[in-house]
Amino acid sequence: MKPWGDGLRRELRLLWQRQFDLAMLTWVPLLLGLMMIWSFAAGLPTRLPIGVLDGDHSGLSRQLQRMLDAAPGLRIAAQYSDEQALQRSLRAGEVYAALIIPPELARDIKRGQAGQLALLHNAQFSTHSGLIQKDVRTVVGTLSAGIELTARNKRGQSPQAAKQAFEPMRASLGALYNGALNYQQFLATALIPALLHLLAMVAGGWTVGRELRDATAPDWLAASGGQVLPALLAKLLPAWALLNAVNLVFWLIFARLGLVPEGTLAPLLALHALMIALYLALGAAIALAGRSLRLVLSAAGFITAPAFAYSGLAFPLMAMPEGARLWAQALPFTWTLQGQMGLLQMGQGAAALQPLLGGLLLATLGLLAASWGLASRVALDPKSWGRR
Repeated sequence: MKPWGDGLRRELRLLWQRQFDLAMLTWVPLLLGLMMIWSFAAGLPTRLPIGVLDGDHSGLSRQLQRMLDAAPGLRIAAQYSDEQALQRSLRAGEVYAALIIPPELARDIKRGQAGQLALLHNAQFSTHSGLIQKDVRTVVGTLSAGIELTARNKRGQSPQAAKQAFEPMRASLGALYNGALNYQQFLATALIPALLHLLAMVAGGWTVGRELRDATAPDWLAASGGQVLPALLAKLLPAWALLNAVNLVFWLIFARLGLVPEGTLAPLLALHALMIALYLALGAAIALAGRSLRLVLSAAGFITAPAFAYSGLAFPLMAMPEGARLWAQALPFTWTLQGQMGLLQMGQGAAALQPLLGGLLLATLGLLAASWGLASRVALDPKSWGRR
């Protein structure tokens, strides 16, 4: 055990001396993660500002505006007198959407004609736009149904008969997963592993690549008695332990917020622990194979920075081109996030994770074996030292 202990003591001493490295594994990811959790604390966006151009100025148009303003997701923030002012407000980002109520809306409805409302929305903000469209449709549908039922009652139909005739077919919509549309559960929980897997690969590449850049690789191996495997694992272990500790804090917070189903915390932490180990090993393997700190940091950015976009959460995997889908499926983060979503939102048990955990473990062991083989000859080769 002496090579393991000596190598680990050296790494802990170096980590303590390099406060920047220590910060990137402790309080920096902790602060970033807490900011993410706080950013989505509202759960669901509410009171999104919209504008109204009322060309009718009738009792019906005023009732419509009162109902819009009472909807939990909407807030009438501006009234316009012409479409030029409406367009300027939309372009300036003062409102996310604007509703145009045409002249003589109430008169047309009294005559039995359909009234046509126009909702102009900024589709650049897809989340805002989707929520506003849903609430506006709900309000307009409710008001329209009330008008139609009142008209049928006046023609002599009973309220029950009028309701059945007005809506002979109904669709019952039920959300199986994330029914509350809680964005803290949907986005914050997904961004945490995205942050950690990026830091893990950078940490694995930085700690190993720096030994080559600074020509201290012989000292690194000598601290473990020249044994490569203890030196390699001791090099990666502190970063793995610290990132997992930070991850534990996040998920204890999520559990306190009621976002972690009972019995899923332990398998979720195991999933993330393997993901962090895999990306640490990947960073170390690329650093040793490329013999360049600059190369491994560039590779870490190329692989991990866009991984969230390829995960299938922001854009459906099945809608991607074949090449993009193959790249997404080659990323371990994609599978990790799918396993996490299954645990948190789809009611899957820990048993469903076993194939994924086994695959991540095999990939990690393979990368560690590759790093072990590379380090035994690269670390002692003077041609590999001093390269940026």
